[in-house]
Amino acid sequence: MLLSYCFIYVLFIFLLCSIDSGHELEMRKPTTIEKLYLDFDGFFASVMQQAMPRLRGKPVGVIPFETSAADSTIVIACSKEAKARGCKNVMPVSEARAICPDLILVTQRPDLYRRAHNALLNEIACEIPIETVKSIDELCCKLDSRDIADPLGLAKRIKGRIRKNIGEHITCSIGFAANRMLAKIACKIDKPNGVTIWRPEDLPEPLFKVSFDNIPGVGSRMAWRLYLAGIPTVRDLYNAQPKHLRALWKNVNGERMWYALHGYDIQAQPTGRGMYGHARVLPPKWRTKDNAQSCSRLLLTKAANRMRRDNFYASSVYLWLDMRNDSWGQAREMPCVQDDFACLDALDALWNIAAAEISPKADIIRVGVTLAELSPATERQLDLLLNDDKQRQKKEVITNIIDGLNRKFGKRVATIGPWVPPPGGYAGGKISYTRIPSAEDFW
Repeated sequence: MLLSYCFIYVLFIFLLCSIDSGHELEMRKPTTIEKLYLDFDGFFASVMQQAMPRLRGKPVGVIPFETSAADSTIVIACSKEAKARGCKNVMPVSEARAICPDLILVTQRPDLYRRAHNALLNEIACEIPIETVKSIDELCCKLDSRDIADPLGLAKRIKGRIRKNIGEHITCSIGFAANRMLAKIACKIDKPNGVTIWRPEDLPEPLFKVSFDNIPGVGSRMAWRLYLAGIPTVRDLYNAQPKHLRALWKNVNGERMWYALHGYDIQAQPTGRGMYGHARVLPPKWRTKDNAQSCSRLLLTKAANRMRRDNFYASSVYLWLDMRNDSWGQAREMPCVQDDFACLDALDALWNIAAAEISPKADIIRVGVTLAELSPATERQLDLLLNDDKQRQKKEVITNIIDGLNRKFGKRVATIGPWVPPPGGYAGGKISYTRIPSAEDFW
């Protein structure tokens, strides 16, 4: 019996050592630069300048849709020339024009941005493998020994290839550091078209010169929370205790940030898909209930199409409306579905509720839909009480046939119910920093 207890004790100690060893491997601290982070400068506006010679060298503001009442909308992206005058992304057109009277407004072209994104990735991949595409205008690469020895040479080759094969009006800023977060912060130091190298031996002093605005994961609310906790600067954030940051963030991300700021190689945790959704700002003449409902059907159909392409099912749909000085939103449960029939039926039920709860004369500025409570296709559970095995699968077959027709002909040759896009187009394929649209999004 004593030998058994000794064996269990030794095994326990061995497991603890294994866990500690694995923890040390996970918390590895590089001794040199290992990551490149690339951020395109004013991506949406610079792509427009490259495609339209008349815009080159001039302050440009990209707006969501063409409208005669331009002052009623916002500048969703602006060129480096406009930024130099004080304009910012997501700024009302009236404010942007007050700062920059000669601002040229152009309507967004998401299909053009998608093609430019893919072309730029192809050029960069010719110089270095792309580790992660973080958004439509940001990416990260892992350096090999040659690139670690000559980061400036790599940056020069990437910029030269883009200039030669894509165009000189699309530029990028590049940061080099020991991990992804530090490289991302570094690439914002010398914008536009700059290169910044933060070697481990040079830190942390350069880091203390940046503001919270440049620290990923520190928004305005978190910055205020940090200020109230006696952490008003990046220097104070760096010198705080990791467990203290974990408590302030109320999750492990605060602690992970501390280790990343201190140069550790913190790998991003894998995340699962949580929802599919689309939203649309409605043109001034489309801000009625009927038009908003028509637009929401289109948005939901496109979201459901994306969900099917990724082999997911949804068990709830959420409709939300932004109105002048008010908002409304409600969710509705569904069986585990992916066909357009079930999704649109649930949406119509939500609109019936909305019609009873909001004013018929409500000025609906923005409409959005979300499919949530996702299940992978391999884990889908049929609902016997709803005769799901027969009726639902029939409707799925019809929906898949419609998808096939639209893929083949590249447009909406078949739809369930009316298909009336709002003026300006690109519903479901809008400008997006976090998602790269696919060709199907522009049907």
